[in-house]
Amino acid sequence: MNESPRTPMHREDSLPVDNQRVLNGRYELGGLIGRGGMADVYRGTDTRLGRTVAIKLLRPDLARDPQFQARFRREAQAVAALNHSSIVAIYDTGEHTVPDGSAESVRVPYIVMEFVEGKTIRELIRANSVTIAQAIDYCLGVLAALEYSHKAGIVHRDIKPANVMYCEGSDSVKVMDFGIARAMADSSATMTQTQAVVGTAQYLSPEQARGETVDARSDLYSAACLLYEMLTSRPPFIGDSPVSVAYQHVREIPEPASSVNPDVSPALDSVLAKALQKNREDRFQDAAAFRRALRAARSGIPVMAVPASEAPTDPNDYVPAAAPATQAFAATGASFLDDAPTGRLAATSAYPDRGTAAVPAAEEEDPAPAPLPLGFAPESERSTRQTSRRRAWIATLVVVTLLVLAGGGLWLYNTVNRPAPIVQVQIPAVAGMTESAALQELYKADLPPRIVRMQHDTVAKGTAIGTEPASGALNPGTEVVLNISEGPSAVKIPESLPGKTEAAARDMLRQSGLVGAPSTTTANSATVPAGIVITTSPAPGQMVGVGTTVELVVSTGKVAVPELRGRTREEAEAALKELGLVPNVIEVENGQVEAGRVTDQSDAVNAAVEQGKTVSIVVAKAPPPPPSPTATPTPTASPTKRG
Repeated sequence: MNESPRTPMHREDSLPVDNQRVLNGRYELGGLIGRGGMADVYRGTDTRLGRTVAIKLLRPDLARDPQFQARFRREAQAVAALNHSSIVAIYDTGEHTVPDGSAESVRVPYIVMEFVEGKTIRELIRANSVTIAQAIDYCLGVLAALEYSHKAGIVHRDIKPANVMYCEGSDSVKVMDFGIARAMADSSATMTQTQAVVGTAQYLSPEQARGETVDARSDLYSAACLLYEMLTSRPPFIGDSPVSVAYQHVREIPEPASSVNPDVSPALDSVLAKALQKNREDRFQDAAAFRRALRAARSGIPVMAVPASEAPTDPNDYVPAAAPATQAFAATGASFLDDAPTGRLAATSAYPDRGTAAVPAAEEEDPAPAPLPLGFAPESERSTRQTSRRRAWIATLVVVTLLVLAGGGLWLYNTVNRPAPIVQVQIPAVAGMTESAALQELYKADLPPRIVRMQHDTVAKGTAIGTEPASGALNPGTEVVLNISEGPSAVKIPESLPGKTEAAARDMLRQSGLVGAPSTTTANSATVPAGIVITTSPAPGQMVGVGTTVELVVSTGKVAVPELRGRTREEAEAALKELGLVPNVIEVENGQVEAGRVTDQSDAVNAAVEQGKTVSIVVAKAPPPPPSPTATPTPTASPTKRG
């Protein structure tokens, strides 16, 4: 039995997630908001539509079990077609690859659903904050959701306080967790493949506890248990183990709710008494009738009690009807057909003290018969022969009449009970539909599908290829093979991978049917920021087989400094600018090196530096020429005067 309690699905518990993951390139995981028996629920963001969603991920340790995967997918299929204000909506489904340390990664399915702010009914009950009026309103909301799902052919099978949420903003309730829901047409609707009963013991209907098939009335029983607990703060049956509680559901009558909570009215007691009947024929036959009775009880109008002449409360307690009284017949075989002229009848066993044969009145007083002529029998002998012949004819007539009546009755029985001819259904055309839509079409046609996945070069992954048989008419309930495409056998490495983050690139590879290498290769780049994909190996645009491992080359955001010494100033500056580095030239006089040559650099050769860093280079500058020596003035001869 599904006895483990579940954490409320859409309540913010603010458990952070260290590594943000992107599902299907669209849904970004946030904090953990709920943990259940087989799945974890995260708050997420639909990056395409910009809305907050709840993402339900099957636990990786259960993802390898086909039964859990089938149950998880069945929840999405059951709720996908339901669109009601009191049912949590399903937006999308898919699979997310999670490495588990082995050679193969685990493909974990997920469901994207409506994010609901509120508290579960279980939390409200534990806080003793549910009034009688609120209990009736909450139950009416649950019944409205059940009425809608039952009309769609879906039985929830696990109605309980933890699966109903109250939204304070809209003052409404939401029914969630269709994890064990089944279609009404499913003949094994209460059993798993291991023949174990599913459901929660405190809210289990008697037919579920006995392992019988369930229908809409089983959900109504569980809803009555929910109403009982809201009114009394305890379920109708409490035991030491799930088995003992299930036994009480089958055999025992719950205490009236008014005996636990005196504020409960007799009208509400009458509604619960009818809704908690062991025999489903004695309960409300649909959610609409339950809702009408609950509204009437709110006004003080009780429900009519189940007549004592109807079927027993427990179908297992069969009481045979009393056998009708029979009449005793004479041991001598005297019959009502005996019409002897004497008019004397044999005595019956109603007078056992008188014996089994009667003596005719005054027989002993009759004189001896007179002698007859030769050849004539006495009159008494002729009367005996006539009576014998008459009896023989009457017996023959009775036998013939009985045979005719028996033959006519047999013919009439065969005519009336002749099975109606089976009306066949047409196989719907599902080629080109999504897997979820194709499943819904086949279930609507009462043709249970068996999914077969195969490679296809032209049909996208997750799209229906068609059915086997492809068309025609079949008897309802016939299994049909649904072929789902796994994508082409050879795929092209996306050319848009360069420039993506590593997480986004890995998700694109998964969607293309490829696998990202477990380890990431890093490389320096002058232009690509840190953490962004530079290229892949094999290169983007190449055709590779499905499932090929692709290595991602991610930028470190750094640049290796080249050797600049010995180069000219112009060559060194060009080399630095090509790598996105900023040159800082320092000129130093150097008479040993040719002017304009780099003699030193601030960062070592091949040192990894951040993009755009300033690198200083020392450039030789020619020293100024030495000053020329001072010239001695030559004396000028004075002109000789002549007289």
